[in-house]
Amino acid sequence: MDTARVAAEFQELYGAAPDGVWAAPGRVNLIGEHTDYNDGFALPLALPHRAVAAVSRRTDGVVRVHSADIPQGVYQLGVDDLVPHSENPAADNGGWAAYPVGVVWALRAAGHPVTGADIHLRSTVPTGAGLSSSAALEVVTAVALNDLYQLGLSPTELAVVAQRAENDFAGVPCGVMDQTASACCVEGHALHLDARDMAQRQVPFDLAAHGLQLLVVDTRVKHELGDGAYAERRTGCETAAAALGVPALRDVRYEELPAALERLAAAGQSETIRNYTRHVVTEDHRVEQVIALLDADDVRAVGPLLNEGHASLRDDFEVSCAELDLVVETATAAGALGARMTGGGFGGSAIVLVEVDAADAVAKSVTEAFAAAGYTAPRVFPAIASRGAHRVA
Repeated sequence: MDTARVAAEFQELYGAAPDGVWAAPGRVNLIGEHTDYNDGFALPLALPHRAVAAVSRRTDGVVRVHSADIPQGVYQLGVDDLVPHSENPAADNGGWAAYPVGVVWALRAAGHPVTGADIHLRSTVPTGAGLSSSAALEVVTAVALNDLYQLGLSPTELAVVAQRAENDFAGVPCGVMDQTASACCVEGHALHLDARDMAQRQVPFDLAAHGLQLLVVDTRVKHELGDGAYAERRTGCETAAAALGVPALRDVRYEELPAALERLAAAGQSETIRNYTRHVVTEDHRVEQVIALLDADDVRAVGPLLNEGHASLRDDFEVSCAELDLVVETATAAGALGARMTGGGFGGSAIVLVEVDAADAVAKSVTEAFAAAGYTAPRVFPAIASRGAHRVA
C-alpha cells in the first residue's frame, strides 16, 4: 500500500500533515482455533494485507477517526465521553470506529495519558473473512499512540490493550491471538503463542524452500462474531472447565481426555459441552504436533493435521459452514496436502496447503466447485508470513 497516499489523504482531510504513518497486518491461523480464550496454544502468521494509519496527537481531548474504506465521514467524540459496551451495551461506539476508538479508551483506562488523536485509516485486510481485519485496526492504532505518546509499551502489551478494546469497548469476547499475531509476528515465521502467559516463540515457516504454498480461500461469506454464537461457545468451554475443576480447558491433558469426557457425562453436562471440550483439548495437541513437525523440517506431514482440525471445528465445535466444507473437500480431492477453516468460523476463510506446482489447479477446482454450487466466487491468494506492526513513515 502506498503510505504516501495515506499521508496525503490525512492532510487533505484534517488540514495538516500527520505526525507519522503506521501499519499492522491481518493474520491467518495455521492451527489452534478457539483455543486462545481457553488459555491454550495457537500458531498464526501475519499476512501481507495490512491496515495503515496516519495519525497525529491532539491535546484537546478530541478523537477524530476516518476510514478511506467506509464512506461514513469523520467520527468525532471526546475522550471523556467514551463509554464501553461492557458498561452500556446501547452506547453509540461508532460501529467500525469502535475498534480504533476502543484502543484510546483502553489506554486511558489503563492510566496512560492519551489526550486525543486524529486518525485516518486505509486497509487491505478483507473484512468479514476471518483474517483479523478488526485486530489490524486496533493494533495499528495502539502502535501509533504508543509511539506518539511515548508510552513505552511492548508489542505484547499493546496486543493485550487491543484485545481489551475489542472485548470491553466493542463487545466482542475474542481471545488474544489475533491482536498478538498482528503486533508480534516476524517475517518468515509463524508465532507459537501460549495464551495463558503470553509466552511466544517464532517458528521458521519457509514453505517455498519445501516447494509448498499455503493458500487462503476467502469464501466471501460474512460472519458476525458478536451475534452470540461465539460467546455461546466461550461460555460452554468455561462451563466444561468449571465442571472439571480446572482453570481452563488447556489444563486437561490430551491423555486425560477420555476420562474427562466421562466425568462431564457423569456430571450431567450435555453432549455439546463434551464436544466443545474434545475440540479444545485435541486442537491444543494438534498445535504441539504441528510445531514438532516444523521443527523436524517435515512440513508435508502437517497436511493431515489441518484436515483433522477442520473435522473437529465442523463436527465438535460446529463453527463451519457449507462453503468452508466445500473448500476443504474440493481442495483435498484435487490433491492438496491438507485444508481447514481458519478464524472464528460461520463463514470467512479456509487455508489450503499445496505443492507449488499444484496451487493453480487446486484453486481452479475450488472456484469451479463454488460456481457449480451457485456460490459467489471465492477469493484465493497465497499466505506469506509477513512482518508485524511497525512504523512506516
